[in-house]
Amino acid sequence: MNLVTPVGEGPGVSPARVSALRTEAEALYLGTRPKTRAAAGAAAHLFQGVPMHWMVDWSTPVPLVVAHASGARLTDVDGNGYDDFCLGDTAALFGHGPPPVADALTRQARAGLATMLPSPDAAIVGDLLNARFGLPYWQIATTASDANRFALRAARAATGRPRILIFDGAYHGAVDETFVELGPDGRARNAEGLLGETRDLTALTRVIPFNDLAALEAALADRSVACVITEPVLTNCAMVLPQPGFHAALREITRRTGTLLLIDETHTLSSGPGGYTGKYGLEPDLFVVGKAIAGGIPASVWGMSAEVAERFTRARASLPEGRSGMGTTLSGSPLQLAAMRATLEQVATDDAYAHMNALADRLESGLSAVLSEARLPWHVARCGARVEVVRAPRPLLTGGEAHAAHFAELEATIHLALLVRGVLISPFHDMMLCSPATQDAQVDRLIAATADVVRRLVG
Repeated sequence: MNLVTPVGEGPGVSPARVSALRTEAEALYLGTRPKTRAAAGAAAHLFQGVPMHWMVDWSTPVPLVVAHASGARLTDVDGNGYDDFCLGDTAALFGHGPPPVADALTRQARAGLATMLPSPDAAIVGDLLNARFGLPYWQIATTASDANRFALRAARAATGRPRILIFDGAYHGAVDETFVELGPDGRARNAEGLLGETRDLTALTRVIPFNDLAALEAALADRSVACVITEPVLTNCAMVLPQPGFHAALREITRRTGTLLLIDETHTLSSGPGGYTGKYGLEPDLFVVGKAIAGGIPASVWGMSAEVAERFTRARASLPEGRSGMGTTLSGSPLQLAAMRATLEQVATDDAYAHMNALADRLESGLSAVLSEARLPWHVARCGARVEVVRAPRPLLTGGEAHAAHFAELEATIHLALLVRGVLISPFHDMMLCSPATQDAQVDRLIAATADVVRRLVG
């Protein structure tokens, strides 16, 4: 079944207007940020002038240097302030430096940062994770990339099967084997942007379109796939929502074929206190959350069902003692556990999510009105407190459609034009998050800034 259908003829705006707006925004950015320009030249011993090379993927002519981040506001080294709707690409989903997390970190810093042993918070965090997400057994890692990598190892160990399956367009961090995509000919291939990879990852990774149940049936039929790993909503390519009944069918097919189901909620934690899984009653065998789970401190978790834990334990017992290839020295540190406990108990609360979703309602409505007035062939997609402008006239079905709705030059221009108007959104696509610290006035400023940018683009 081919679910990739045309989503639009183009972005609906003149390339000349895009170019003019970009030129204007770049001049304004560079002309009002002398310290930012100086900082770009001073980082001579950082590769490409930044701590991580993808930090140059923002739309700015030179990287923005943040002097201070608090709540849902950033201030750069030149003193310019920004309403932050990127929130560290979800790492600061609950705002920058939530006071309970900051207090917990201060207390724990005096009691030790890294011991490679459990702290008193460990058992409490396990109980909190069980109560919130429903799975009985948990492990702590440092990033979602680590957690996904370890969970996939556990799935292979538990099932004795070699392969995994991913959905085209999904993102699961820096897990090598998930960098597989469908090419224009519909064949699986290594992701085109993957650096330094000499292996053919398609040997052990299968990739199919999201929402395509016929392709799922076919891919799992030989029972060689240990695990399907998926976001419940594709979020890193332009938002792709599941079709009605998709998740129920995904669970039925995986169970029938003896395939484990791993739900990665690193981005969809915006859905509610229990993530998309809790909100919609999904039943994963394995579960991963990173980024925001400890209020922005590097930490992640992966959980497993009682059956998976039992099978995993048997697999470990069948091997001689030695390195399992899972876990890092700083995983499960007292610092992570202190921050995670504070986040789960005091920050990521029902009241916090109610506030976030009310603001997301306001943002979704306001942006939809802007697009309607401009008669642009775009729409607004939503996943809890996560709101996105998608450059297609109707909701997307697959990662392929999301790719077709991506217009890099236009998106970079919009991001920079919003930035010089005092609003920061995600650099990779038009993703916007509302945090517990976000205020009505900030949402209104984002809507107004978007309306101004859109008017410049359409006339």
